[in-house]
Amino acid sequence: MGKGKSADNGAAAGKDNASQRFMRATGKLRAIFGPANRSSLVHEMTEENRKLLSQREAESQQWETIRRADGSTYAVPRDPDDKSLR
Repeated sequence: MGKGKSADNGAAAGKDNASQRFMRATGKLRAIFGPANRSSLVHEMTEENRKLLSQREAESQQWETIRRADGSTYAVPRDPDDKSLR
């Protein structure tokens, strides 16, 4: 027990340490949003997810990323004549 603190005046004095405050704050969030999803990440991909993945990959191939001299980036269509993108 260092720095003049006794073992019994921590919680009794109303002072919580950082981990106690964190647990209390996340407990309130869990009460609002529900528990975290803990599903396994090592499962077979469903046919629906395969189709969605291939669709998203095809959509991403329609765009090209341009970098400006100041370092900022923006996306432009690879084919400017393709009106389906807009």
